Amino acid sequence: MPAASSDVTSSAADPFDSAPPVVASSVNSAQSDGGAASGDGGEPVGGHASGGTTPHYVDALPLSSQGRTARMPWSSRISLLLVAALVGGLAGHYSAPGSSNSSGFTVNTVNTAPGGAVLPSGMSIPALVEKVIPSVVSIDVKGQGSEDQGTGMIVTSNGYVVTNNHVIAAAVGGGTITVTRTGSTKSLPATLVGTNPIDDVALIRINGASGLPSVTLGNSNALVAGDAVVAIGNALGLAAGTPTVTQGIVSALGRTVTAGTSASSETLNNMIQTDAAINPGNSGGPLLDSRGNVIGMNTAVAGTLPDGTSAQNIGFAIPVATIQSLLKSLKAGASVVNHGAFIGVEIMSMSPELQLQYGFTISSGAVVMSVISGSGASAAGVKQGDIIVKIDGTKIASAQDVTSVISLKHPGDNIKVMVVRGKQHLSLTITLGSQPG
Repeated sequence: MPAASSDVTSSAADPFDSAPPVVASSVNSAQSDGGAASGDGGEPVGGHASGGTTPHYVDALPLSSQGRTARMPWSSRISLLLVAALVGGLAGHYSAPGSSNSSGFTVNTVNTAPGGAVLPSGMSIPALVEKVIPSVVSIDVKGQGSEDQGTGMIVTSNGYVVTNNHVIAAAVGGGTITVTRTGSTKSLPATLVGTNPIDDVALIRINGASGLPSVTLGNSNALVAGDAVVAIGNALGLAAGTPTVTQGIVSALGRTVTAGTSASSETLNNMIQTDAAINPGNSGGPLLDSRGNVIGMNTAVAGTLPDGTSAQNIGFAIPVATIQSLLKSLKAGASVVNHGAFIGVEIMSMSPELQLQYGFTISSGAVVMSVISGSGASAAGVKQGDIIVKIDGTKIASAQDVTSVISLKHPGDNIKVMVVRGKQHLSLTITLGSQPG
């Protein structure tokens, strides 16, 4: 998966104490980034999905009838697409009008520095990079006979670093993790603190670190399509300590994607879609807003579909709101176990925008955007536009709550789901299936 001077201080509040609600999520996706010894980074969507057929989504009436376009799932394995471009150099010879010299031409030159691209905030990209890059690290993981590379973000001055779980997966159960700070060639040993494979987030700590610059976490809940973003990471593992910088926009919000490596697959919800270039090795690196605040963590990239169709400029990042909600448990050493249960819906957290757009009468819960044919949810009668508010008595305030509850269940378990459909409050019994292969 992907990864990545003035000091950058962390936000006023301790990142481990703040856990803003996740807005916009979907159940049934997957992450991509995995890596072989090549640089773990934005893996192709579907990469984590070990084969399997594309789920067929049914019931596109309630939301589509209100103008929503049906969404197609990325559930088939997409192989990593690496493109080597040989560009022929074209040298332009410019002659001053009416001028000549003994060699027959005059070349115009200037000594002024090139101007940096300027973001909507008024900050130039070089200034943003200078601000943030000291807080970005390259990560190298050895274990289980493999070597993976990715990126991480320093979130506290005493060396806590957040990254993707798939970046450090090889070190679980034995292995080594080292990090290289930007501008350095020295590898520093790090210790695994907590893992969350379900949301693909992990926390590590640089041994004996203190006084480090840290990133500032922004507000991913305020993002809208079209916002300017900058991605930083250890793309392709080209050279530890010298991250790659790319620019783009937020292309869409609340995406559900299924992706993975040859060894594993997963479904991720509430993802930020961006056209900022993300490549293997970028996993775990920051997706920044125009002020240099982290609004997401680069995680996956769409590559090539089984039919040979190539995706272009489609990458995905985990919203920082999701990451913040997990930091406290990760610091406590939590290790989440996913038993592979599958409910069969694509969901998003309720938000003011969704409520206004579709006229929903409640302000919290997980909105069903699509239902997969043949799934337990489909058999139980779940409809697009339903709002999940409880599962087995547990209150559901966001899509992430659904993911957390289902992760504790096993295939074959029956769950009681309370949904709001228009003015109706319904109780449905769903038999959980297994995650698609």
